[in-house]
Amino acid sequence: MSGHSKWATIKRKKAATDQARGKLFSKYIKEITIAARQGGGDAEANPRLRSAIAAAKAVNMPAANVERALKRGTGEIEGVHYEETQYEGYAPGGVALLIEVATDNRNRTAGEIRHIFTKYSGAMGEAGSVAYLFKSRGVICVDKSAVAEDQLIELVLEAGADDVNTEGEAFEVLTPPAQLEAVKEALVAKGVAVQSAEVTKIASVQIRVSEREAESLLKLVDAFEDHDDVQKVYANFNVPDEVLARLVR
Repeated sequence: MSGHSKWATIKRKKAATDQARGKLFSKYIKEITIAARQGGGDAEANPRLRSAIAAAKAVNMPAANVERALKRGTGEIEGVHYEETQYEGYAPGGVALLIEVATDNRNRTAGEIRHIFTKYSGAMGEAGSVAYLFKSRGVICVDKSAVAEDQLIELVLEAGADDVNTEGEAFEVLTPPAQLEAVKEALVAKGVAVQSAEVTKIASVQIRVSEREAESLLKLVDAFEDHDDVQKVYANFNVPDEVLARLVR
């Protein structure tokens, strides 16, 4: 996709149904559990956990679910041990895909991910085959009605952001991953509402696709995102705005 905001638009459309919301809850439960296990249960001292809890609250996940996931991560209650890994491959047209998963059975998940690639005429690649195309970035989305463009740019650059993308339906603030929280806090301190804030991956090379190709690619992405073990999917295809509007209507 040509920017995180377009990808976020698709996710918001998909998250409108109860079924999709349930899948989001499952993903955030895993993320909170893993973050707490790796960095401890204190959200103030654990940026990954803090971001995961904020994301879960943003989709109205019940506080009880958050608390249980947190306790599983810290070992206060028994839970499944998830292993994080990633798979790489190509979709038709040479589009690169990077799939991050959290699984309790790596062999099973690998086979199922390979099957999805094959079903949609793609091919699973070796480790490192496409990962180099994707760079970790902090991305903060701000509604354009919340702040003037000049004011936003000045504020976030002083706080440690790299750039501001003003295209699309929201401002997109790009930061080094380590600066995400500092920039977000600077915005909040100035009363600027933040739509979303996360560490994600952005492709260095984009492939422009036709409407027919985009529809097929989005079905492939949907298939991966519907898999219970998949946490995030990254792809490097560019969908024109007018085409995206028709596809996610």
